[in-house]
Formats: sequence, C-alpha cells, structure tokens
Amino acid sequence: MNTSATARTPRMEARRVAKGSAGEGAARAGLTARGVIYLLVGVLALQIAFGDGKRQADRGGALAELADQPFGAALLWALGIGLVCMALWRLSEVLFGSVGPDGRKARKRLLSAVRCAFYTFVAYSVLSFAAGSGGSGSSDEQSKDVTARLLEVPAGQWLVGVAGAGIAVAGVWIAVRAALRKYHDKLRLGQMSLRTRRLVDVTGVAGGVARGAVFAVAGAFAVRAAVDYAPDKAKGLDDTLRSFADTPLGPWLLVCVAAGLVLFGLFSFAMARWRRV
Repeated sequence: MNTSATARTPRMEARRVAKGSAGEGAARAGLTARGVIYLLVGVLALQIAFGDGKRQADRGGALAELADQPFGAALLWALGIGLVCMALWRLSEVLFGSVGPDGRKARKRLLSAVRCAFYTFVAYSVLSFAAGSGGSGSSDEQSKDVTARLLEVPAGQWLVGVAGAGIAVAGVWIAVRAALRKYHDKLRLGQMSLRTRRLVDVTGVAGGVARGAVFAVAGAFAVRAAVDYAPDKAKGLDDTLRSFADTPLGPWLLVCVAAGLVLFGLFSFAMARWRRV
C-alpha cells in the first residue's frame, strides 16, 4: 500500500502545483496577456475604421504597437511569458481537468488541448518577435500561404473547407455562449458587486459576440477559398476585420466589431481577476 502511494506521489504533486497558487497565477497571467492582445487589435481596428490605420489590425500590428511604447522590449517579453503561462495552464487542464462538474470529460480535455496548441504557437510568435526575428509575416499572408499549401495536398479542398466550416461554427458557438452569459459558470460572482457584475456582462456579451463574429466570418472566407480553389480568398484577422467595412453599413459595422474586441480585452482582464481556476 505504501508502494502504491509512493508511485502516485509525482502525479499527485504535479496536480497539487497545477491546482494551487502556481497554476492560478499562470491562468491569471495568461488571461491578462490575452486581454492585452485583443485590446490592442481592437484599437488598431478602430483606427482603420476612422481612416487613420497605419498598422494591420492583427497580432503582428499589436506587437509592433507595443514595441513602440516606453519599455516596449520588456513589455513584449512580459506578454510572451504571459502567453506561455496560458499554454501551461491549458496543458494542466488536459492532464488534470478543468473547473466544473464536467471538467474531466474527454470533450473538455480535447478543447483544452486545442487551446494549449494555439497559445503555444502564439507565445512562440510573440517571443520570436521580442527576440528580434520580426515575426513570420502578417496574418493575411500566413492565411493565404497555409491555404495554398493545403489546397495542393490530396483532398486539400475538403481539408480547407472542413477547417473553415469548423472555424465558422466555433465563431457562432462563441457568440451564442457569450450572449447567453455562459461565462457566469466560471466567475466568482459572489465576490463582485452588482454594478461590477453588470459592467463585466457588458464586456463579456458585447466582446464575446464581436469575437465570435470575427471567427465566423474568417471561417466563411476559408470555405469560399476551398470552394473556388482560390487561396487568395482566405483572409487573416486584418483582412477579415476590414471586410466588415465593405458591407452596406460601411465603416460603422467595423467600428462596432472593433469596439467589441476592445471590450473583450477588458473582459479578459475581468476574467483574470474573478475567474475560478
């Protein structure tokens, strides 16, 4: 019996660390870093909407904007480390489960694995930028390059189409969950005043709907690229945001979406403060 207990000790210790103050700190640092990126992208998109956008409204543009600030290099490294923390937190959810009654189910673990992979890539790109590599190009160029490569492989059109449809569905799912305020399940609502809760709901609903809309439109462009066998029709974050200004509503729709992304950045800060980890 003692031998069995000893054999379980490393995993139990790892779980204790992941669910303790270290894991909580990683989660809150990661959510703060996510908030910074969405806040900057939203501000850049607002500048584009009002005809004063000198940078692309994507992660690369956000990093360049941050680099121009006082102590920009230190801010970039801090952002990259925060995103590494986010990836590690999501990895802990894969290994030990997340909060909630169904946190250990396979579906939740798979979702955490996808998020871990995504934030690992984002953290790598941010740290590469901080190290002076200049990144790997704009989101628009990356989207077109990846789409072109996938279209060349066997069943490439199906791969791009399914991936695009998945992104579009994910966008709708994100928007619907935000509108229904499903994030309440993850917040420590008892620690918030009524006024604070209302403000958080404004950022959570508006920000989540805007974020979901961007995902849904980007996915739709990917599906169109697959159907037409035209990689140039795939769009990254910057081109996707600019497409909102090409609708009959003109730049005002882009203003609404951009403001929503700013609000989602603020919502991420609120999550960093009150989320149950």
